[in-house]
Parts: sequence; C-alpha cells; structure tokens
Amino acid sequence: MTDFTYDEFVTRNLGFVTAEEQAKLRAARVFIPGVGGMGGAAFMLLVRAGVGHFAIADIDTFEVSNLNRQLFATLDTVDKSKVESAAAGARRINPEVQLEVMGGEWLDRIEDLAARHPVIVNGTDDARAGVRMYRVAREKRATVIDAYAATLPSVYVVRPDDPRPEERMRYPTVGKDWTAIDDEDRMQCLNRELEWALTHSNTHRYVDLAIAAELAAGKRKRFSFAPMVVTTGALMAYEAIRLILGRDGGADHRGYFFNPHTPGVERPLPWPLSAAKGALVRRFMAKMGAA
Repeated sequence: MTDFTYDEFVTRNLGFVTAEEQAKLRAARVFIPGVGGMGGAAFMLLVRAGVGHFAIADIDTFEVSNLNRQLFATLDTVDKSKVESAAAGARRINPEVQLEVMGGEWLDRIEDLAARHPVIVNGTDDARAGVRMYRVAREKRATVIDAYAATLPSVYVVRPDDPRPEERMRYPTVGKDWTAIDDEDRMQCLNRELEWALTHSNTHRYVDLAIAAELAAGKRKRFSFAPMVVTTGALMAYEAIRLILGRDGGADHRGYFFNPHTPGVERPLPWPLSAAKGALVRRFMAKMGAA
C-alpha cells in the first residue's frame, strides 16, 4: 500500500497557495448538501485541494443517467447511496479527510451545521430545502455558494448581509413558512430562476427551447451536460477557496455566467436593460408554457 502523508499529497499546490494558506485549507470546514452533479464536482475538487473537514449530505442513490456528469457516479456506484459513495471516494483521495455524512436529516440539523461551517456549497436543487438553508445561513452568518439553473456555467456567492435568492428573484416563498412550501411553489421558484438566467445571460442560445419548455412545465427532469456541470463545480470550488483564504475578488450575490462558446464572462445586466429584456423573457416563457 502506498504511504500517504498530507504534505506529500498537497506538495504541488504550493505556488498556487502558500504553506500558510494550505494550513488554512486543511483546517477549514465546508458543508455541502447535495453531492451529485455540481456539488459533487465542487466536493471532489475541494478534497483534492486539501480542505480537511466536510459535512456532506444527499438523499439519493446513483442512477445510470447520472454517469454522464456526476464525478462519483460509476458503474460500481449505480444504485448505491450518493453520499456514502462520495465519502468513500473522498477517503480514497485523502484518507485523513474528516467527514460528517448525512441523508435527509441534514435539514433538521441545519442550524447546527450552519453555525459550525462558515462556508456552504449548495448542491441541492430543492427549493424548499434551499429556502430553509439560506434563511438559517443568514442567522448563523454563514456564506452560501450557489449556481443558476442554466446551460452556461455560473456561480454566485451570498454572504450573510446579502439578499436571499428568494428575495432577489421574487420567489413566491417570501414571507412563507418553509414547511408550507409546496410543489406549486417549487415550480414557480424554478421558473423565476430560469427567467433570471434568460434575462441576464445568453443561455437561450445553447439550449433546445422545446425541451426547456417541458422543464418549465414540470414535464421532464433537468437536463445536464458534463462540461457545464464540472466547470460550474470548479467555479464553486474556487469561490470556497477564496472565502477560506480571505482573498479579495470573485463573485457577488448576483454572480456571473462563464460562456465557453464565445468565450467570455457574462455579468448581470443593469436595471434599465434587465427590465426591458425581462419583460420580453416573461412574454416568451408564457408563450412557451402555453404551447
């Protein structure tokens, strides 16, 4: 068996980070609810970067359809717990990594988790869970790293004093008890997020609009693609490292989209332009929904 030491494991990190910064990464604590697609990619990259402590959670098992993009999904892990598979994979990278592994009970423990983990990488796409997590993160002064439902890689960083996504994107959940959020609310949250992404990026250029309409109508699961998912996970991992090390720059609470097709970075539009384009997007979405 190959001898493992943490110092040898991270030796090639030096140059990107200093020895002192690597020690900060080793001591850091990150919570990741959802370790399938983007969350799983961010988790693997943060493990390889040498982050030493994680709490991870997921309620699902891997399916064959996950093999196209989820880094811990292999033929060996199909039908197995995502979170247990991800934990085992992380330990095969760094046997010294400290892991707290959970299923759906993480939502009942979110206040304690947010208090102990100043950095949260959101890998869940459930609006009800997300609303609860974001509200508690504000109370516990934790920062949440997230991404949009879009066909372009994206990232945004919500610090404790920033508006919550439900407030910024006008979700129907604002002011509602999180336990009362129902399936109709979830669908409306997704549609508001899609509206925001279509307004502030060129994501519409890289999607089959007929399939997107089925998604918006709740007739199909989200579609996804490995380069987009893994790139998004990498952007999220960079933001987590930036927060841990206290480095300036990076994404704000509105974030940005990375367009590898042009290539370039697409940032949210200023108010006059976003209001005009947003009206067109809403008209388009209503037409697609009616069709």
